[in-house]
Formats: sequence, structure tokens, C-alpha cells
Amino acid sequence: MPGASAAEQHGDAPNGSAGKSSFDTSVAHPARVYDYLLGGKDNYEADREAAEGLIAISPNVLPSVRANRAFLRRAVQYLTAEAGMRQFLDIGTGLPTAENTHQVAQEIAPESRVVYVDNDPIVLAHARALLTSSPEGATAYIDADLRDADAILREAAATLDFSKPIAVMLLCIMQYVPDTAGPHQMVSTLIDAVSPGSYLVVSDTTRDIETEQMIAGAAQYNARLGPNVFTPRTRTEFERFFDGLELVEPGLVPLPQWRALADPKQVIPMYAAMGRKP
Repeated sequence: MPGASAAEQHGDAPNGSAGKSSFDTSVAHPARVYDYLLGGKDNYEADREAAEGLIAISPNVLPSVRANRAFLRRAVQYLTAEAGMRQFLDIGTGLPTAENTHQVAQEIAPESRVVYVDNDPIVLAHARALLTSSPEGATAYIDADLRDADAILREAAATLDFSKPIAVMLLCIMQYVPDTAGPHQMVSTLIDAVSPGSYLVVSDTTRDIETEQMIAGAAQYNARLGPNVFTPRTRTEFERFFDGLELVEPGLVPLPQWRALADPKQVIPMYAAMGRKP
């Protein structure tokens, strides 16, 4: 990619990263904070400081991000093997790590088609370099913000057939959309655009579980990333994302409990659910 980030110019860019001069590495970014929490190397000092601040207040943040990754695997396995899905729109992709959406889906159904969406240039550079499709299927990458659902839908149509069902994946992304931005309307726009038989998958942090820690953690995170960047929601607020959809068993549950193979012992302050468009 042309140009170099400020970090690259000073010799401290993340390993293998190609950068753009248009992003500010002195400000923490959720995708890079998440990468740090997963043990990745594609992050900057601001991201590491934000992550460590969260860990200091809520030690469960580390098992939470790993539990969310395990949920992604279980959800995509269900959608591909049991629901017969072959198209996925994964918004808020995050930096590539083990068992990304297309890898899980194409291991079961090699013809699966996946579109990844993110608005971080580091994420997109790594995705294009590392997330290669099976010969039978396809992967594509869109540089867009969740707030511009129309652009996402328009560009995704180059890879996905909107006359057939699509699984819309929103894992740990809606928590970065404040209430003032209309998060439920954004999801409705996406679901209105897909065919009957499509699915919506959402995971997010909640303030219902470990309430005091989560409120304090959100305040600390917002102090570093900006006002109202991080919004952990209640069960009622989370459930509204699935208005008009049929929830897949076991319904809306704490994230580790969603189709878990064993009884989860750890308390994770997150919800997860999957809904089908009738």
C-alpha cells in the first residue's frame, strides 16, 4: 500500500503492517485493542494502554475476547453445517487471527462466500494479505463504517447474491455504536436488505453482568477512545436487535452458554444470540 504511517516512519509499526498516513496511531482503535487482548502484535502504544486500563478494572476482559472468538466458531459451524448457509457478511472483522469466518465456513462448505467489512486500514491490509479463499468459494473486503449500511450493502452485492439468504455477523461491534447514532436502525437496515431465511448473529458486552466493573471499565475505555465510544447494553437493549426475527435455540443467553459443548464455569459479561429472518 502506498505511503507510510507515522509509526512506520519512526520504525515502530506493527509486524507486517502496511499503513496509511490517514490514521492516527496515537489514538486507540477498538480493532487494535482487541488484537492486543488476543495476544497479537498489530497494535500501538495507545492501544496497549487502553487495553491494560480495561484489564486493571475488569480482569475478565481477557477471557471475554477469547470466549467471543470461540462463539464465532460455534455460530459459523451451526450456520454452515446445520442451517445450510453459504453466504456471510462479517462486519467489524477485526485483525485476522485463528479460525476466521471464511475458514470455519469453507472447511465445512468450500463454496461459501464471505465479505469482511472494517474501517481500519491495518485490518484491511492484513485481511487482504492473509484471508485467502478456497478455490471454490470467495472472500472480499470492504473499507466501510457500520454507520454507512447503504455503502456496505452496495459493495457486498458484488460478491454476495442478495436474492439468497445471507448470515450477517456483528460480533462485538454494536457496543461501539452509541445510542445517539441509532444502532438498532442500522441493524434493521441490514436485515431489511437480506432475503427471508437469512440470519443475524450478534455478540456484545453487557452491563447486566458484573455491573460495577463494566460501568467503570466503560468509563475508562471512553476516556481513552473518546466520549460514548463504548456502550455496554442491557438485555432488553440487546434483544431489540432481533425484533421481527426468530431466535435460534438457546435464544439470548450469556455468551459462553450459546450452544456450548460443556457447562461454562466462567462468568463473562457478554450476551450472544442468533436470529432467523422469517
